[in-house]
Amino acid sequence: MEIPSPYGASETKGDVHTLRYELSIPYPVDEVWAAVATPEGLPTWLAAAEPFEQREGGAITLRWQNTDPRGNATVAPGRVTAWDPPRLAEYTVDIHGRVRFELEPGPLGVGGTLLHFTNELAGPEDERLDCLAGWHHHFEYLLSALAGHPADWSAWTPERWRELREHYERGKG
Repeated sequence: MEIPSPYGASETKGDVHTLRYELSIPYPVDEVWAAVATPEGLPTWLAAAEPFEQREGGAITLRWQNTDPRGNATVAPGRVTAWDPPRLAEYTVDIHGRVRFELEPGPLGVGGTLLHFTNELAGPEDERLDCLAGWHHHFEYLLSALAGHPADWSAWTPERWRELREHYERGKG
């Protein structure tokens, strides 16, 4: 499986963390859009979305299908706070704050999609590190789902997340 590159980066002001990932994805914009902005695509790599009113101001609840080390699943109700298909989808949800996907076609001759991802959330340092590792891990699932291999959430274990968390804790993000 291809690992997202570069790794996520972050900055913190007070207790607000801004996480950023820039991914060059070898699939067309419409396929990436379907994965990040439809109720059919989101569960293949991130979370079930129900309800999901695909418009600015619409309701959305993201239900993660993997669990934390204690067996708890994240449920994050919120709103669609920006919507401009197939370029921009932004969800502001409980727990994870503002989650923004901006898509643009890759360079001419190369193709694919450039995904600019931003997550703004408030919380302690541990939350920043957990989310850096979590998003990175989910972007690995996104690439796999786009390649035709959606996540098998029943087989999910926290080992890869822990490895990524240690990486980010050592100052790599």
